[in-house]
Amino acid sequence: MKLTRASGTLGLAVLAVIASPFAVADEAGWYVGANVGQSRAKIDDARITSSLMGRGFSGVSIDDDDRDTGYKLYGGYKFNKNFAVEGGYFDLGKFGYAATMDQQGTLNGNIKIKGLNLDLVGMLPITEKFSVFGRVGVNYAEAKDAFRGTQSSIYAPDVTRSKRDTNYKVGLGLQYAFTDSLAMRAEVERYRINDAVGNKGDIDLVSVGLVYQFGSKAAAPAALAVMPEPVAIAAAPAAVVPPAPVPVSEKVTFAAEALFDFDKSAVKPDGRAALDDLLSKLQGMDTEVMITVGHTDSVGSDAYNQKLSMRRAEAVKAYLISKGIQASRVYTEGKGEAQPIADNRTAQGRAKNRRVTVEVVGSRTVMQ
Repeated sequence: MKLTRASGTLGLAVLAVIASPFAVADEAGWYVGANVGQSRAKIDDARITSSLMGRGFSGVSIDDDDRDTGYKLYGGYKFNKNFAVEGGYFDLGKFGYAATMDQQGTLNGNIKIKGLNLDLVGMLPITEKFSVFGRVGVNYAEAKDAFRGTQSSIYAPDVTRSKRDTNYKVGLGLQYAFTDSLAMRAEVERYRINDAVGNKGDIDLVSVGLVYQFGSKAAAPAALAVMPEPVAIAAAPAAVVPPAPVPVSEKVTFAAEALFDFDKSAVKPDGRAALDDLLSKLQGMDTEVMITVGHTDSVGSDAYNQKLSMRRAEAVKAYLISKGIQASRVYTEGKGEAQPIADNRTAQGRAKNRRVTVEVVGSRTVMQ
């Protein structure tokens, strides 16, 4: 039985459609995962027919069993958001055929494939949620062939053979990050296989699975840091004078997770409560200017992060206006990933970098 190339067109087409609109955390560290899906081989019916007819048989008809369930278990080490090394165990299942000759007997053949692999994986983040990845590596597979025929000239009663060999493997995939620790994968892979009777061919595996990365931590729910600048109070004159307004500038930093859901720009209920708390602290202040500035981490493209940071800044502005702040006094900026305050290579650092700041400039009346 010969295994030849099986088309991965369907899997690649699906990948192209979805990837255009997953980025998992780019923190270095170990991860594990498991995938399950459908494996498929192309059985060379023409070669089998030719071989049987060369032995004097005629009227050959063949029924193929060229699909099965395959799975893989794997682990790897991620060096950064773009590169990882991954190894694991795979079982591609069992494939076979049944050849029938006109009143001359039958021949059944099947092959089982399992083994180990070691791959280099390259990843490209698209957004905070999505990334695409490709892999190239080697597989060390064991192929077990079994044949059973009703005529001595075509194996009787049965023959089994096995072979272990090393070949290449390649693949493409799409990944969706639920959190910094947990993601889902969908991928298509091609394994080059040598069977036990001298044939070479490809087996494709289209699968989905889950990946868990160790060491990632959820971001803190909210970080409010009110940092008023020093207030200069003029020396009181000898006589009692009416209270005088004093210029003040205050800046508040909100963690993105405190205001928005993952990869969203609509202020959630907890975020509205945090902004209400800010407004309550501004009671008694004559507000002249408010500046809302959005920031992101480095996951995803520069253009996407710039737009996301601006949408979040505009969402905060809209909420402040809805609570009575004059629209002409509120300004917005989107800084994207350009002004990090922590290391984007760690989950904790990325959480700090995903933030919105609100700077308030105005004056307070201070009793003399």
